[in-house]
Amino acid sequence: MKTTLLHIALLLLIGLSSKAQMQPFALQDVKVTGGPFKNAQDVDLKYILALNPNKLLAPYLIDAGLPEKAPRYGNWESSGLDGHIGGHYLSALAMMYASTGNAETKKRLDYMVDQLAQCQAKNGNGYVGGIPQGKVFWERIHKGDIDGSSFGLNNTWVPLYNIHKLFAGLRDAYEYAGNQQAKQVLIGLGDWFVELIKPLSDEQIQQVLRTEHGGINETFADLYILTKDQKYLETAQRISHRAILDPLIDKQDKLTGLHANTQIPKVIGFEKIATLTGKSDWSDAAQYFWQNVSQTRSVAFGGNSVREHFNPTTDFSQLLRSNQGPETCNSFNMLRLSKALFLDKNDVSYLDFYERTMYNHILSSQHPEKGGFVYFTPIRPNHYRVYSQPETSMWCCVGSGIENHTKYGELIYSHSANDLFVNLFIPSTVNWADKKLKLTQQTQFPYQNQSELIIETSRPQELSLNIRYPKWAENLEVLVNGKAQPVTGKPASYVAVNRKWKSGDKVTVRFKTTTRLEQLPDGSNWAAFVNGPIVLAAKTSTADLTGLFADDSRMGHETKGKLYPITNAYALVGDPATYLNRLKPAGNLQFGLDSLMLQPFYEVHDARYQMYFPTFTQAAYDEQKAKLKQQEADVLALEAITVDKVNCGEQQPEVDHQYKGEKSESGYDDEQFWRRTRSYITYQLQNKNRTGKYIIIRALEDIKPETMSFLINEKPAEILSSEGKTIRLRANDNEVITVKIMAQSGTNTARINQIRLLTR
Repeated sequence: MKTTLLHIALLLLIGLSSKAQMQPFALQDVKVTGGPFKNAQDVDLKYILALNPNKLLAPYLIDAGLPEKAPRYGNWESSGLDGHIGGHYLSALAMMYASTGNAETKKRLDYMVDQLAQCQAKNGNGYVGGIPQGKVFWERIHKGDIDGSSFGLNNTWVPLYNIHKLFAGLRDAYEYAGNQQAKQVLIGLGDWFVELIKPLSDEQIQQVLRTEHGGINETFADLYILTKDQKYLETAQRISHRAILDPLIDKQDKLTGLHANTQIPKVIGFEKIATLTGKSDWSDAAQYFWQNVSQTRSVAFGGNSVREHFNPTTDFSQLLRSNQGPETCNSFNMLRLSKALFLDKNDVSYLDFYERTMYNHILSSQHPEKGGFVYFTPIRPNHYRVYSQPETSMWCCVGSGIENHTKYGELIYSHSANDLFVNLFIPSTVNWADKKLKLTQQTQFPYQNQSELIIETSRPQELSLNIRYPKWAENLEVLVNGKAQPVTGKPASYVAVNRKWKSGDKVTVRFKTTTRLEQLPDGSNWAAFVNGPIVLAAKTSTADLTGLFADDSRMGHETKGKLYPITNAYALVGDPATYLNRLKPAGNLQFGLDSLMLQPFYEVHDARYQMYFPTFTQAAYDEQKAKLKQQEADVLALEAITVDKVNCGEQQPEVDHQYKGEKSESGYDDEQFWRRTRSYITYQLQNKNRTGKYIIIRALEDIKPETMSFLINEKPAEILSSEGKTIRLRANDNEVITVKIMAQSGTNTARINQIRLLTR
């Protein structure tokens, strides 16, 4: 396929605007030819081929009642999110095939689609999915039996999020690889879903949408583009989450405390629906969300969130302390939103964030030699990251990870009807078939601030070559065949070179970058060194990298190594005007900083690192260090005696601890998460080596034992003390301890914030 089918259909449906409409090139038309992105693509291909399609298909075959060809994978693929990686795998195979032409990826893709078609035929109603007991679950929803929370719908782990991955995978199999069978399976699945929700009221649908559901509204917009059947566009609007959309339309920031990656795909859907319906307020809402997240909630490398949730814009301290920094899935989806807005608005400023995030978060999220994907990227000083392995790790960030490195060619170039745009400085080629023109880009950026663009054309032809003038560039020079051209543009715009081009014409682009300090968005005294778009960091230690390559445990994606005191972090102390002068250039974007060596963050692997540096005057440093030292000592002392803990109301910790409950709700108040119930809630704590002796339950208001009861492994718990917002229970010596909290007389319990299992 020589073009992107869905995008062409979209342009036909909405028509071209009066100004030149920005269009992407198909992945088939752009080849990445060298540098770190080509390496990342090659390493990702090996990881993709190390996965077993039959294992990924197993959940679908099981649910359809067909024999398995291999046992399913473990980890998240056999603990409730069964089948979600299979959907991502379809997308990754399709885009890798489009980007590289690798025959094995196409063979696997066609095989998997055929197997899914067989599952769909066996089910007989258009449905295909890997969700455990899926038929029973969906029948309950069809009948309006709905009990949902942020991640659990009828005590099933994010089922709509799960099936959205299959919708997207089938769409990509058709869009990028031309698989016609995928289109038919996709339409059948879409028709089943339309019938599934037909009996539900709008209120019931919005109740369902309280649970994470990915970008399922976007995929129904895609179905409309493919078929022009109005029912899909109506469904896309009906399954758009109004609790998120309405405040965004009103330009109200109500994001703090929300699970970050739950929201971003919804907004991608809002933007696509807007382009199809002319709902400008929906598109404005998407722009407001993008501006809010990218400019006030993102750290230097483009990522956002702490423990998967949006932190307050005025306080990034939790992010600095936590070992669960920005989640890679968030940036995966923020890039998709940035791309959509760039193409819709023809606004080059979206590319500044896109480029920053792609270089510093996405590129750094895969091990450059061994492969493996990162879930959390902490900014806590002297901490590290964990990498997945093909046989053990089935996290969401593995699913998005195998996609991330297949599509680096998607926005290096773009075009309008008559003009070519160079958006990113990456070694690559682009073939513009309609113009019979090929452009080759030769560059070693970011290690050298220059790029050469060489034209090949079947005939001399006049067009405008538009070169992005990045926001970070101190200046920009453009030469054509060695002759300097006038540069009238400014940063965050394009410089247009309009002439009759002939084969062999060479354009040289040169720019200057400097290193600068960027503070956290909250204005606190923490800052990162950034050169051009490249975030710099220093390796600080290779000690105690426990779990560097993940095992198959439920929390294998989280670091287990020691938390080093923040007070031990390297600090910039003294006159702020001298901070940058301390850097000693050492070549290849390396800079000495006393005993540290700064380098591009995407080069930092297999080590603890420091990306953010506290800045102080000498007097402030002495005062702050003493204060932080005591705070840090208290935190580390508590962690030292903690065997296991669950932060109630947060998605991943609750999933990891097998949350179950009825008549329960969660929320975020006073910068703390909570969960309460009018019936019961339960969690499983892991009592490693049976060292846990006591359970501490903490709430946001006073715990009144007469209104609540507590069970340990279904037996009444011994209450050792109850004081205000905290209650202390005696644990038993089981390896798995189930804590059950029950409400008395149907009244709400206190808002439970945290449960800890302690050694003393």
